[in-house]
Amino acid sequence: MAILRGGRRIGPFDIRLGLPRDRSLDDVEGDPRLKRTQGGNPESTIGRVMGAIAQGEGFAKPNRFLVDFVLPRGVNAESVDLGDGEQEILFEEEVANSTLNGQMQVNTEIQRGLRAFCESVEMPGRNLNTTDFRTYGPKREIVYGHSYSGEVTLTFYSDKFLRQRTFFEMWQRAAFDEGTNNVHFYDEYVGAIRVYQLGAFAENNDRDRISYGVHLYECFPKAINAMNYSQGANDEIQKVSVTFAFRNWSNLTLGQVSNFTVGGGFKKPSVVQQDRGLIGNIISKLPPELRRAGRDAVNVIKQRVPIGAVTGGRVFPPFL
Repeated sequence: MAILRGGRRIGPFDIRLGLPRDRSLDDVEGDPRLKRTQGGNPESTIGRVMGAIAQGEGFAKPNRFLVDFVLPRGVNAESVDLGDGEQEILFEEEVANSTLNGQMQVNTEIQRGLRAFCESVEMPGRNLNTTDFRTYGPKREIVYGHSYSGEVTLTFYSDKFLRQRTFFEMWQRAAFDEGTNNVHFYDEYVGAIRVYQLGAFAENNDRDRISYGVHLYECFPKAINAMNYSQGANDEIQKVSVTFAFRNWSNLTLGQVSNFTVGGGFKKPSVVQQDRGLIGNIISKLPPELRRAGRDAVNVIKQRVPIGAVTGGRVFPPFL
């Protein structure tokens, strides 16, 4: 409420004046609160920690990940004999294509479903190989090369047909012939694995998007681990664990984009000026006590002139 309010009707105009209690909106641009940064004090220890977390848009979570496979050229859709002359085509549903070493690869329905069935995966590491060097005093470790662990283990939930296990069995069959035991060429059974870290983005309605990714080269399922069965495991889901061998890996972001940015931290708000027109700009220059009276007078004029009377003030002469 205003401290003092009064009015008088002069002809068709209803002029009212008042002294408002709250003057915080008199000078919005000069409000000192807009100059402050959201969050805690950025100069304090906890403020720096919060600022670093905000710049990275939160922490990475181990349950937000995605795994994708690029099959080698030796893995093809083929028929499986079900007995009684019946044949079933495994992985016959082509849903997308990908490229490996310049060759187009077919992604199947089972291959795509593995993304949802993957329970756990290891993000591979990298080591710098060093040797001791000493001339005088404490020794130094000099880097002479780098190496990789060479193996990663993935665990998948299995459906009742164990199609996830069958998928990797077919991948292994690209490496050897079960009848003759002959080993196939290396390029026929090595594919690729991509492991992605996911994160929520505000511009995508907080949906998960890829925030980091690695590409594993020359992968193949080295071992399909044994599956255990037990009468007491009634409520458990059967899982299949597969150990993959690979040669090396690269960061997809650094390798393809060369640089990247993370988070913008807290930003100061900006005040957007409204276009009030010529008369509106003049009224905005009046003292706060007279602005309301000026706006009321302009609104009455808008509705009293012939055009304004017909449109209810929505269409009015220029400069108003």
